[in-house]
Amino acid sequence: MALVGKIAVVTGAAEGLGRGISEILLQNGAKVALLDMNETEGKRSKEAFDKQYGPDKTLFLNCNVESEQQFKAAFEKTVQTFGRPDIMCNNAGILNEADWDKAVSVNLMGVVRGSYLALEHMSKLTGGQGGVIINMASIAGLEPVMCTPVYTATKHGVVGFTRAMAAASDVSGYGVRFNVLCPAFVKTKISMHARETSGQFAHLVKEASIYFQKFGMLEVSEVAERFLQLATDETKNGEALVIQSKGSDYVAFPTL
Repeated sequence: MALVGKIAVVTGAAEGLGRGISEILLQNGAKVALLDMNETEGKRSKEAFDKQYGPDKTLFLNCNVESEQQFKAAFEKTVQTFGRPDIMCNNAGILNEADWDKAVSVNLMGVVRGSYLALEHMSKLTGGQGGVIINMASIAGLEPVMCTPVYTATKHGVVGFTRAMAAASDVSGYGVRFNVLCPAFVKTKISMHARETSGQFAHLVKEASIYFQKFGMLEVSEVAERFLQLATDETKNGEALVIQSKGSDYVAFPTL
C-alpha cells in the first residue's frame, strides 16, 4: 500500500508512540486525524506538523477512547474533512495496576471500539475501500510481566482480538487487514517504575529491571518504522510483529 493520499486515524496521537506513528505517516504522504484527550499536547503536535507538512494534512480531535460518542464523532469529522479512512492505528493505552478497570477500558475495550468503528467506514461491505487496522500491543502481550498483570492481560487480549479479526475479515470479505505491534519497552512516559500506578504490585517494581535487561529499550522511531512495515506490506494479515532492541520478527504462534 502506497501511503500518498491515504487517510489515517491514530489514537493517543498527541505524544509518544502515537505522535511518532503520525509523523511517519505524514512523511510518506498520508493525511492524519490525530485523536487524543490531551488537548494541549494534541494542538502543540498539530502546530508542529502544520509547519512541516502544511495545515491541510492533519486534524486534531479531542477524543477519549472510552467514549463511544466521542469516538463516533471523531470518525464523522474525519470523514467530513478528509474522506473515509484507509488506515487505523489503535495506539492509546495506559499502565495503571492501581486503577485496573480503567486500564482494561482503555487498553482493550478502546481497541475493540476503535476497530469496530473504523471497520464501519473501511469495510468494502459498507462502501469503504478496505485498508489496514494496526493495533498496539506490547511485549507484555506475548510475555507475562509479573509487576503488571492487568496490563499484561489487556495486551494479550489485543493480540488475540487482532488475530481473530484478521481471520474474520478474510472470510467475510471486509477487505481490511488486521495486524498488531508488540514492542518492548519504549522511551515514552509510560513506566513500570511508577509506584503510584503499581497498586498492590509496588513491591515488584524493582523486578522490572530484569525485563529491561532482557528486551532492551526502544526509540519511538524504531517502532514507527515497524508500523510502516505492517501498513504498507499488503501480504501481512493477522501478524504480530515483535520489536526488541536486538531486532524485530514476526511471531510464529502454535497451531492447535
